[in-house]
Amino acid sequence: MTTRRPLRHCGATAALSVALLLSSCTGGAAKGAAGSGGVGDPLFPSLGNGGYQVTHYGLALDYDVKKRHLDATARITAKAQQNLRSFKLDLRGLEVSGVQVDGEDAAFSRKGHKLTVTPGAGLEKGATFRTTVTYRGTPQEMTDPDESHEGWVKTPDGAFVAGEPGGAMTWYPVNNHPSDKATYDFTITVPAKYTAVANGELRSKKTAKGRTTYVWHNGLPMASYLTTATIGNFRFTESRTADGLPLYEAVDPAEEAGSRKVLNRLPEIIKWERGLFGPYPFRSAGAIVDNTPERIDWQALESQTKPIYAGAPDTVTVVHEMSHQWFGDSVTPKTWQDTWLNEGFATYAEWLWDEHEGGKTPQQQFDALYKKGKKDKLWAYPPGRPGKAAQVTGDPVYYRGGMVLQQLRNAVGDKTFFRILKEWPAEHRYGTADSAEFIAFCQEQTDKDLKELFDVWLYGKGKPDRTF
Repeated sequence: MTTRRPLRHCGATAALSVALLLSSCTGGAAKGAAGSGGVGDPLFPSLGNGGYQVTHYGLALDYDVKKRHLDATARITAKAQQNLRSFKLDLRGLEVSGVQVDGEDAAFSRKGHKLTVTPGAGLEKGATFRTTVTYRGTPQEMTDPDESHEGWVKTPDGAFVAGEPGGAMTWYPVNNHPSDKATYDFTITVPAKYTAVANGELRSKKTAKGRTTYVWHNGLPMASYLTTATIGNFRFTESRTADGLPLYEAVDPAEEAGSRKVLNRLPEIIKWERGLFGPYPFRSAGAIVDNTPERIDWQALESQTKPIYAGAPDTVTVVHEMSHQWFGDSVTPKTWQDTWLNEGFATYAEWLWDEHEGGKTPQQQFDALYKKGKKDKLWAYPPGRPGKAAQVTGDPVYYRGGMVLQQLRNAVGDKTFFRILKEWPAEHRYGTADSAEFIAFCQEQTDKDLKELFDVWLYGKGKPDRTF
């Protein structure tokens, strides 16, 4: 998730003003059933859609920076998981001018942030189908329950695009839930003086008639909240690490001086994290540093392959966001209630880095936090069971999540703990996982019974009265 200013890490929960009731998804009818509007997420029930899984998005975006106007086409390849009479996509605002399914015009309707598509013929379970949505308009940002901003955020020289958890639907039609990961291609056309940066690797850049088209390819699975298509007057550089990993950096000139020293350490940080977490999971890395409006009150988001920073980052923020490439981006939570699996690990990476740099040990970090009184917000709710959407971004998820890992380390010992740090992301690479799977995985690594540890530290209410 994002890192926020000053202690509120992350842009997280979407202001989903329309609470849609989940509909039944039972298949089997001759012409199929209607795919549900929502996947049953315990914190964001109206995000995502049932009945299908997307495998690929091809997004063609033509953006007029001055007019703030977007003309776009989304080509979505998906597989039906049940017989479908209709299905839904998430799209907030923007005007849809046409929808096709497998090359044939399809009926469509809008309600809230749901776009319902009804093909001329039903879709059979197991069938791969291709949906094309043509749309246009002025993308708008969203305000989260914690009052932070996400989605397509206007900047003086373009757009700052960050999507955790629901902001992706402000700029393309999407099955907007981390449980449905897909590959992506981005074709982004902007006025020639601007740079457009998206996830993955730059395939081409061509200028004609005063406009430049950037083609980016992200060929490994990605959750929608990790997508970006950020546009601005950037200093854009391409380089490689010593072992050949491509690096792409896009930095707003106003943030260049403050970013240079930290970004110069990016190859070092990646190498250090590889040593802890195993092989880097993607085909490129990098950073986007933008000069954002004052209302952007969070620092960073771990957009896949290129974390996006709302201003010049410090080193520990880069460490945090890059660790998410393993924990959150490669291994993605099945629901938003499992976010501690992202943020607890990223917080613990900060603690390990601090020790690496000659600062406090993780145990000292733990001890300082444990001294906080019982009424401190750190103990407001258990990290493994946030009860409200806004709580996904709170201190318990981040800091107490890190404390869970220190308790695990104390219980199983360093050798087993650091094996877990490598083997957990390897076991679930490019997939999704939940807390129950993590607990079971850890239990397999040790003869010590870990049930009480997780019951107390991950799920227990209030300040735990004992450590392990």
